[in-house]
Amino acid sequence: MIHIDQLRVQFGDFVAVDGLTLETEPGQVFGFLGPNGAGKTTTIRVLTGVLRPTSGTVRIAGHPIPANLDKVKRLCGYVPDTEDHFEELSGRENLRIFAALYRLPKQRVDEALGRLELSEAANLAVSRYSKGMRRKLLIAREILHRPKVLFCDEPTANLDAHSTGVVRRLLRELRGDGTTVFMSTHNMTEVEEICDHVAILSRGKLVDSDTPIAFMTRHAERKVRVERDIGRGQVRELFDLNDSGSRAELAARIRADANLRVHSLDFRFEDVFRKLTGETYK
Repeated sequence: MIHIDQLRVQFGDFVAVDGLTLETEPGQVFGFLGPNGAGKTTTIRVLTGVLRPTSGTVRIAGHPIPANLDKVKRLCGYVPDTEDHFEELSGRENLRIFAALYRLPKQRVDEALGRLELSEAANLAVSRYSKGMRRKLLIAREILHRPKVLFCDEPTANLDAHSTGVVRRLLRELRGDGTTVFMSTHNMTEVEEICDHVAILSRGKLVDSDTPIAFMTRHAERKVRVERDIGRGQVRELFDLNDSGSRAELAARIRADANLRVHSLDFRFEDVFRKLTGETYK
């Protein structure tokens, strides 16, 4: 659905995106990860026609950008990291304006409000909405026309736990409907829960791309932590299962003390990110 080949975006001497190549499939939630300044938002702006690439090829559903941007716009929705609502109007009135621009039936407005659990607040002025409600209204606006591709820049930013669950459920439903969701996020739990494929960007370059399960298989540490009580204190030891000597020592500990507590180390996407880029999320 999305095809990027050797994308380069340069501002003067600064290269924001440097030779990026990747593809997404229809009906896929694609996680686009990287620290601040990695080039994620710049890439999304190219994909949505806001920026022209310096060089490289970009296609959505086979249509080149920016040459066929008018056709591509009809296929896409874009949830940016900032809101731009009509403050004095209600949530329902905001959505009706955009439904009219798309020439959509009025029931689409109530459908979108319901999917984001905004029905009860639909007639309130947006100026009275919380940050989370404003975020959900923005997402509701971008699904009105049932896009084939939905670009999301931090879709669950400023949302509480319940609203985060609502948005994640919606993204899964959109995937089931055949929509490709291309999202940037700093939320590693989100990546593990809903992404089908993940790409990690650093300093404008792609450093790795794979499925979450493949990342786990390749990067999970084969180590266990052993806890045992000594008197009133507690001793913790770490054993590397890839090392034969460490395995033998662990086996000896288990034979000597049946009351040992053995824990596997949890896989964390943030650890993989740090390993691949040498940076942490900010």
